[in-house]
Amino acid sequence: MFRFLAVLTVASMVGLQGWRTLFNNFAVEVAGLDGGHVGVIQSVREIPGFLTFLVVYALLVVREHRLAALSIVLLGLGVGITGFLPSYGGLVATTLLMSLGFHYYETANQSLTLQYFDRETSPLVFGRLRAVAAASNIAVGAAIFLLAPFLGYRELYLAVGGLVLLAGAWALTRDPSRRDLPLQRKGMVLRRRYLLYYVLTFLAGARRQIFVAFSVFLLVKVFRYTVREITVLFLLNNAVNYFVSPWIGRAIVRFGERRVLSVEYGLLVFIFLGYAFTGSRWVAAGLYVIDHILFNFSIAIRTYFQKIGDPEDAAPTMAVGFAINHVAAVVLPAVGGALWMIDYRVPFLAGAALSLVSVAAVQRIRVPARA
Repeated sequence: MFRFLAVLTVASMVGLQGWRTLFNNFAVEVAGLDGGHVGVIQSVREIPGFLTFLVVYALLVVREHRLAALSIVLLGLGVGITGFLPSYGGLVATTLLMSLGFHYYETANQSLTLQYFDRETSPLVFGRLRAVAAASNIAVGAAIFLLAPFLGYRELYLAVGGLVLLAGAWALTRDPSRRDLPLQRKGMVLRRRYLLYYVLTFLAGARRQIFVAFSVFLLVKVFRYTVREITVLFLLNNAVNYFVSPWIGRAIVRFGERRVLSVEYGLLVFIFLGYAFTGSRWVAAGLYVIDHILFNFSIAIRTYFQKIGDPEDAAPTMAVGFAINHVAAVVLPAVGGALWMIDYRVPFLAGAALSLVSVAAVQRIRVPARA
């Protein structure tokens, strides 16, 4: 199962990273979009995430590892055709397809990891998967950096999407599942004792959308970063995360979810304030690198659920959790895009406020001792 998830995680992150590396420059330089358009597209990108609760019904007719493989196929298809539709409507459609594959795979990935690895091992597995993904992103980022002067956006998107499709096709020929694990409950699962997990998931989704929708756009629109400079920044991010991600998994095992998440959100307050007020393109890039590292701390929210939840609830709760994570995500980028048009600092000030709320929320984490 680890090998299966490693291959598909690499494919998932190659597809997403390739799309993200090219998207902002493609949107500005080829499609001629502004901040309002980009905000709406980022909201559309999160609609499939909001609808991940439907995974529990898909699992009635298809096994979970098969759903993971099919999701990667959809992701590759969406990325591959993006360059052929350089318009507002075209980017909305291809983003929706790409995002459907990405979010449904991530739901299955998290569920399978929690089912197949115990509470001491799963943080390490999540960390290793992040490291493997980072290494693969270095390769695709280097390829984009080298090929960008010679290939157009259409060819670059097609190459990235084609690689992802190949990985999905490979996974459709594999069956890494086991029959001796607890059967997952079918249908929606909502429990009062999971309330803090739901709250933390919601806040993480809001924080993540400010990062995804506006941090790179800030670099491109305000500080005039080129596609090659953005690619270098992504390469640096992934190089750092290749080494840091396994350490984050070990930190969760050693220090616990409450301490790790407190560090994340405490630092995020200052990072979002930095985005809002810095006038230096180098400081903004540095903040982005640190922000990207902290994003990996969200592993602790999932491992927190593993410690308080029933094993049979992993698949339905990850599906519901992804939907909750994207409640704010569907609305916030569009609203943030409108606020950006008034003053680009406003979305980042909102991020600082959300981080303060998150700091308070994580103090309520209590993990029962292992029986």
